[in-house]
Amino acid sequence: MADPIETITLSGVLDELRHRGFTMDFTLRQGRLRVAGAGRTFAADQVEIAEAYRFEGISDPDDMAILYAIETENGVRGTLADAFGVYSDPCVTEFIEDVPLRGHGSHPITVCGTLEAAKEDTP
Repeated sequence: MADPIETITLSGVLDELRHRGFTMDFTLRQGRLRVAGAGRTFAADQVEIAEAYRFEGISDPDDMAILYAIETENGVRGTLADAFGVYSDPCVTEFIEDVPLRGHGSHPITVCGTLEAAKEDTP
């Protein structure tokens, strides 16, 4: 019998990112990234994506999500989550297209669903 496959979950990655200092929750309002619960906002040119994770539902396409670990130019670190695919928020998609990925010209994303999938896509 094969060993069980460890599932990488959105909540598990969120916990790991929080442990590494991405403690703020970001929302998008009027085309700007906003620190949830605070009045601070940032334009796309004031932030960068440190990491991105796409979660694919193994048995349900409605379980698809994308999680961005974001750092602002003044060191505020947090996360922004969105649905992936047809349920994604077009405002988030438009904003993220203008945000650079740290150290890259494009947006490589770690695909999660199983541990093997994440290992295959991790650079």
